[in-house]
Amino acid sequence: MAAATKLDKLLTEVRACRVCEAGLPLGPNPVLRVKRSARILIIGQAPGTKVHESGIPWNDPSGKRLREWMKVDDEVFYNQAKIAIVPMGFCYPGKGKSGDLPPREECAPLWHKPLLTHLPNIKLTLLIGQYAQNYYLCDSKYYSGGTVTETVTNWKKFSPKYFPLPHPSPRNTLWLKKNSWFESKTLPQLRKQVRNALRS
Repeated sequence: MAAATKLDKLLTEVRACRVCEAGLPLGPNPVLRVKRSARILIIGQAPGTKVHESGIPWNDPSGKRLREWMKVDDEVFYNQAKIAIVPMGFCYPGKGKSGDLPPREECAPLWHKPLLTHLPNIKLTLLIGQYAQNYYLCDSKYYSGGTVTETVTNWKKFSPKYFPLPHPSPRNTLWLKKNSWFESKTLPQLRKQVRNALRS
């Protein structure tokens, strides 16, 4: 079976997944984008209600800020041939006391490894937020499992494979104000790596 056909089959299985259906307040609607030619992989948390309704990942204020951080427009960001989007949880997990609940724990162990085997051309993986960072950096000797601030500050230690980022949610506006170094020092490096990955 051709690689593209195998990937299509896998994506059909993912989108039909009902493993945690009973725990999803709005029901299952897996949101992801994967194509073998992608150069950049974005691993965030889980869809919010707006993304759940539209089926378009990062189609919200967080996504707008993320595209500004990366310095890419909508056309590039949503070009599956260039950028793959595989969140830690594919479905909206529900509302908690202070925002959305964490991504469902079933998703990543079940689906990430099979999906990533179909992404042989990834040059840069953006790990957005603590859930993605805890999952993908846990085996790194440089990862302490500390705060997102600590991990993002030390992004060079995980380069060139990974680039850890805070979540671009409007809820993190105060964090951005307190940590001005992120915009002045880290974002230029992120944009440089994004440009290089897309050109390779």
